[in-house]
Amino acid sequence: MPVLTYLEAISDALRYEMQRDERVFLIGEDIGVYGGAFKVTKGFIEEFGPERVLDAPISEAAIIGAAIGAALHGMRPVAEMQFMDFITCGFNQIINVAGTTVYRWGIGVPIVVRGPSGGGVGANPFHSRNPENWFVHATGLKVVCPAFPADAKGLLLSAIRDDNPVLFFEHKGLYRKIKQDVPPGEYTVPLGKAAVVRPGSDVSIIAYGSAVHMALEAAEQLAGRGISVEVVDIRTLVPFDEESVFASVRKTGRVLVAHEAVLTGGFGGEIAARIAQHCFEWLDAPIVRVAAFDSPTPLAPTLESAVLPNASKILAAVEQLLSY
Repeated sequence: MPVLTYLEAISDALRYEMQRDERVFLIGEDIGVYGGAFKVTKGFIEEFGPERVLDAPISEAAIIGAAIGAALHGMRPVAEMQFMDFITCGFNQIINVAGTTVYRWGIGVPIVVRGPSGGGVGANPFHSRNPENWFVHATGLKVVCPAFPADAKGLLLSAIRDDNPVLFFEHKGLYRKIKQDVPPGEYTVPLGKAAVVRPGSDVSIIAYGSAVHMALEAAEQLAGRGISVEVVDIRTLVPFDEESVFASVRKTGRVLVAHEAVLTGGFGGEIAARIAQHCFEWLDAPIVRVAAFDSPTPLAPTLESAVLPNASKILAAVEQLLSY
C-alpha cells in the first residue's frame, strides 16, 4: 500500500476518477499547464488533455457557473478554487443555483468545488480563511473537511460520485505535512460518517480538519499523565454523524469541540447545541469550545499563532474541563 501525502492522495483520487469516468473533468485557475498553485494537478493536462483539464479565467463565478451548466448536461465537474477564500466570488452560484436546483427543478447538480483552506502557514488574511460554515448554513449542499490522506482520497471519490453539490475543503497546512498508507485504486469513504481516531474514556474531543491533529497531539501529552482522551473526527459537516458523536459523549461525559475556523458562528456551536439537546443527562461538565479568535488571520507568525487554535490551547481547555 503506497504511503502518500495528503496532497498526493487528493491528486490520486482525481486521476483515478478521471480514468474511470470520462464524464469527470477539472476546471480552475492555472490547473492545466501550470499544474495548480499547489501542484495537485501536475501532469494532468498531458494525460487527459485540455478538454478535460480546463484553465479558466480568474473568475470564480464563471468557473462554478460553467461547472453547474456542465453538470446539468450530464457531466461530473470538479471545480478548483485556487484558495477557498475566493469562493466568495462564486457564492451566488453555489448558494442560489447549485444548492437549490434539485428543489426547484428536481435535477441534481453533481459538482465538487474543492480547494485549499486554513491558516498556520503565514499566508495572510486573503489566503487563510476557514469558510466551511457559510455553506453548512445553506441548504442543498454537502460539506467535507478531511484530516487524513486516506480519508481525503476516499471522501473525494464519494463526493465526485454524489448527485448533490459538494464543497470539499482541503487544509493547505496538511498538504505535505501528513503522510499515510492510502489504498490504491478503488477506495471510497462514505459521506456523513465520523471516525473515532483515538479511543478514550475520560473526555471526548470532537474535531475536524487540522484540529484533529491538534487534538491528537494534546491527547498524546495527556496520556502521559494518565488522562484518556477520545478523539472523534467528524470528517463531514453535512451530513453530520450525530450517532457517533453522541455515542462518544455518553461514554465520557465531558466534551470539547475544536476547529480552526473562528469561534462565533463556527460549526462547533452547532455540534455543542445538538449535544446539549440530546445528551444533557450524560454530561458531567459544560461543553467547551476551542477555535480561532474572531479575527482575520494575521500575516506575522507570532500573531497568527496567537489567533489560531493549537494543541497547547486544547490541552489547557481539557484540564479545565476535567477540573470542573
